[in-house]
This record gives sequence, structure tokens and C-alpha cells, in this order.
Amino acid sequence: MLEAIAAIGAGLVAGSIALVGFGFDSLIEVSSGVILLWRLTTGEHRERIALKLVGVSFLVLAAYVAFDTTKSLILHEAPNESYIGIAIAALSLIIMPLLARAKRQVAANLNSRAMEADSRQTDICAYLSAILLGGLGLNALLGWWWADPVAGLVMVPVIAKEGVEALRGETCCNGGKYH
Repeated sequence: MLEAIAAIGAGLVAGSIALVGFGFDSLIEVSSGVILLWRLTTGEHRERIALKLVGVSFLVLAAYVAFDTTKSLILHEAPNESYIGIAIAALSLIIMPLLARAKRQVAANLNSRAMEADSRQTDICAYLSAILLGGLGLNALLGWWWADPVAGLVMVPVIAKEGVEALRGETCCNGGKYH
């Protein structure tokens, strides 16, 4: 939650759609964890409903990022540098793979495909961190204003794929089903 709040706040201050999109993706990841906890305490039918809600959330986020990044590129809206955003992205790039690995270990111990799927969403967060870091870094270091919205555009298919797979009830990486 701290990552989401910090990323969205820093993104709004800097005018960085990639950073705002990353923050909202973090919120969706948190909701995925809450859904997993909910799933462990309720029936499987509720998981399917929750997955559809998460899927719709991802697709709405992808549409928002696609629209705003395209608008930023067309109107040449240059974001400000965001060193806080760079720090958030760098920390996330370090922490998320470790967290994903820990989630996979728990999933193996519990024999839980749902937890395994949740670990995949954490992997996606690490990928988005790398994309975000590239866009923010190029903007801050080289003054390439367009790097931030391009980073946002690169995020769109990753986010949309997650949404479609959640709506289908698929995991992101191994083709299995959420259970």
C-alpha cells in the first residue's frame, strides 16, 4: 500500500503517467492479495467473482494509461523529474522478485495454485518497475520527456494481458487455472 500511495502521489506531483499507472497497478496487486485471503476463508465461487473484478480493474487501468500516455505524447506534455519515483521503482525492482520467490515457496508448501498465481502478479510488478525506472531515469538524466509516456505505453499490454487472463481465470505465466 505504501508503494501505491507513494507512486501515485509522486506521479501526480511530477505529471508522470507511468508512475501513476505503476501506483494503480500496485493497488491492484494489493487487492489480489486481499482476494487470496478472502478465497482462503470463503468458497471457490467467490474467487471467480473476485478474479473478474480484478480483471476488469486491470483493463480499466490499461485503458487509462493508454489514453493518458497517448494524449501526453500528442500534446508534448513533459513530466517533471521524479527522484522519489526513481527510488520507488528501484526499491520495487529489488524487493518484488524476493517477495515473489517467497510467495512461490508458500504456494508450494500449501499446494496452492491461487498463491502461485499471486506470486506471478508480483513478478509482473517487478517487470513494470524496470519499465518505470527506464522511463523516469531517461527523463531525469537525459531530459527525454517522451520516455515517461513511452514507458507507460510499454506497460499497457502487460497490464491488459493480466486483465484478460484474470477474466479468463488463467494464471499469467503457466496457463493453469486459479483455484
